[in-house]
Amino acid sequence: MSHQQVTRKTIELATLLRVDRVVMMSGLPAAPGDSTPNWITTSWPPETTSVLEWQWKERVIPYWQDLVLLASRRGIKLCLEQHGMQCVYNNASFFRLREAVGPTIGVNFDPSHLLWMGGDPVRAIEALGECVYHVHGKDTRIEPKAKANGLIDTSPVTPVGARAWNYVTLGHGESVRSWLRIAETLKSVGYDDVISIENEDYLIPAEEAILSSNAVLQFCISTLESTRLEVGC
Repeated sequence: MSHQQVTRKTIELATLLRVDRVVMMSGLPAAPGDSTPNWITTSWPPETTSVLEWQWKERVIPYWQDLVLLASRRGIKLCLEQHGMQCVYNNASFFRLREAVGPTIGVNFDPSHLLWMGGDPVRAIEALGECVYHVHGKDTRIEPKAKANGLIDTSPVTPVGARAWNYVTLGHGESVRSWLRIAETLKSVGYDDVISIENEDYLIPAEEAILSSNAVLQFCISTLESTRLEVGC
């Protein structure tokens, strides 16, 4: 209940500050009769499907219909970050919720989470189109251990050497060329707004990591601008 109150107060505060977007996650209910959130990621054994449908029909959709009503009355867009251990963690789950509650919700697109789930940021952006409401600049590096263990990793975030994947500075996971394609694709679907650097790199001092990530984004933006000018000429 306390988290719900904070969410509602944040929407009210955004209205007072004349901010039109609130970035958040979708949350995750427990299974029937449980008290701990249960992230269903497979359709086997069969009972997982029953739990998933109960979560969506009895908890997820009713909650978000109510919250969207509050946000839409105040002109606030809710930007959901597609994150593991949340009911909305990829495009399919996002579109399921959006179909139920409408365009007040969009995506806070963070490539790093999609990457550790094996997705392609460019393809994901193309599929989302105008549903991209906000963007995080964060990268993921898939480590050699993933070859033996796969990408589902419950190891603590440190030490990083024990993990199958790690959040890293922009360009230290995906190449700079890949980030240029991400920026180009965002622009192609109509997103020409903030890319907020989110640093969770445990191998590089924070200031150095942020400066490095900023340099990658500046390169991408200046390259796209130069291309636009050349085409215009």
